[in-house]
Amino acid sequence: MVNRVSAARVRRSAVAAAVLSAVLALGACESGPPRPSDGSQAKAGGGVVVAPGKPGEPARTLSPEEAAKEIPADTPNTADFTYAQMMIVHHGQALTMTALAPAQAESEQVKRVAARIAAAQQPEIDAMKGWLKNNGGPRPQSGHDHGSMPGMASEAQLDRLRAARGKAFDELFLKLMVTHHQGAVTMATEVLSEGNNVLMEEMANDVIAQQTAEINRMRSM
Repeated sequence: MVNRVSAARVRRSAVAAAVLSAVLALGACESGPPRPSDGSQAKAGGGVVVAPGKPGEPARTLSPEEAAKEIPADTPNTADFTYAQMMIVHHGQALTMTALAPAQAESEQVKRVAARIAAAQQPEIDAMKGWLKNNGGPRPQSGHDHGSMPGMASEAQLDRLRAARGKAFDELFLKLMVTHHQGAVTMATEVLSEGNNVLMEEMANDVIAQQTAEINRMRSM
């Protein structure tokens, strides 16, 4: 899986690890001398959490209690829901295209690529539908048009692909699918920076890894 997690997730993980370390350190000192209650322990360096700052900002020194409050909740936000709902449609078009390959492609390589894409994207559709169900179902999407999603083929392009045979099909399929994959990578990259749910970030990272590899494979063909 490509290591492209969002900065927010990195900070969340780093702060969580720092909180755990501080709690363990405090627990190990329970049998020692009584600790002052006026906050001087934190000032002296005991039970201190160093929380990483945002890019370009210095780290901060917090108490374990303060650091715990800084860990963002994993609650899905609008970007997470938008990504899941639109990617289901985006992957669906890829399956429409790959379904044509067995009968219309001439190249065995193209047929194999189409089969791999179908085998990867149907489970991803199922996973995103399951994620939506577990999180209360789809949400209304204002201002988003499925036809304007990055990389989506137009109906005219799909009609040309349905009518093509042999080498003409192979060339058009590869051209459309590379563009389609590039759009999916764009969408996945956006949710990594705008989303909040860790599971959705993991799905997006998988999309980036798999489809970047497939783009390179199809370009070499």
